Amino acid sequence: MVRETEISTQFGFIIYDLIPMKGVYYLKTNKGGKCLKKLNYGIQKMTYIYMAKEHIIKNGFERIDKNNLTIEGTPYAFVNDDLYAVTEWIDGRECDFRDEDDLKAASETLANFHLCARNFVPEDLIGRNDIGKLNFTLQKRLSTLNKMRDMARKKKRKSEFDILYLSNVDYYIELSQEALNILDVDKYNRVCAKSEEEHVLCHHDFTYHNILLDKEGNSHIIDFDYLKSEVQIYDMATLMVKALKRLNWDKQQGSIILNSYRSINDIDKDEENVLKCLLTFPQRFWRLANRYYYKEAGWSEDSFTKKLREIIDEKEKYKKFIENIDSIL
Repeated sequence: MVRETEISTQFGFIIYDLIPMKGVYYLKTNKGGKCLKKLNYGIQKMTYIYMAKEHIIKNGFERIDKNNLTIEGTPYAFVNDDLYAVTEWIDGRECDFRDEDDLKAASETLANFHLCARNFVPEDLIGRNDIGKLNFTLQKRLSTLNKMRDMARKKKRKSEFDILYLSNVDYYIELSQEALNILDVDKYNRVCAKSEEEHVLCHHDFTYHNILLDKEGNSHIIDFDYLKSEVQIYDMATLMVKALKRLNWDKQQGSIILNSYRSINDIDKDEENVLKCLLTFPQRFWRLANRYYYKEAGWSEDSFTKKLREIIDEKEKYKKFIENIDSIL
């Protein structure tokens, strides 16, 4: 239960109403709409995210959920042992990837964000930095796919999920190895070196519910909980996967995403290679299985099985897209 009085006192506004909404609270206050969020991480990370967002705003990208400060000047408040943050409420609808105009807007917004999400060098703050880790990460995930196959095989009583996993995992293991073979180490190292030199940031969760379109059609980016130093082409891979799985892995829609981004920000040949690797690696299959076998999500057995069937059902369309990906890069 949120202690409204303590929140309002620390942030210096009067709360008229507090409405739960998808993991956050919408606050009606005397200073306009606010978004209240209970954080599952600490002060160090919150301060890093706040400073990074302020840097991005100063660089010219203002359409983000700007943080409010407490009367003591911190971007967080303690209520008992819980940590909370307040941001400006953005009145808009979630991006619809099935709408071509929305899809273009999302890609163009990402390009503009990337141009401003650079040259961030925080003083006395250590942020998460994944630049240079891709090969190791994918190798580890490939290894996990094999381990989970062994776990499923050893079960005396196999669930429907186990049976589906075992029937399909070999294909996804081959695809994982293909992704690793695609990754050109020299090209990746050049992308990493440039990213480190330019001190770039990556949103790292660039999907439909974090892209809001207001009544004027302007796109805004919210929820920077996963913000980190990472090659920015990672965000493009996320956008393409999240969108194209809803668009039957249509090659033309993939071209629209890339061309919209490129109309504002360049993607060079080295980045194309990294993008191809990221799109080829079966991230969704690995993640779902990892959550199932390592109990990382509290979903029901039916939910896990349904999600796995959805991934498997689109396998042929996904495979065709991957085989023809060079034609749109």
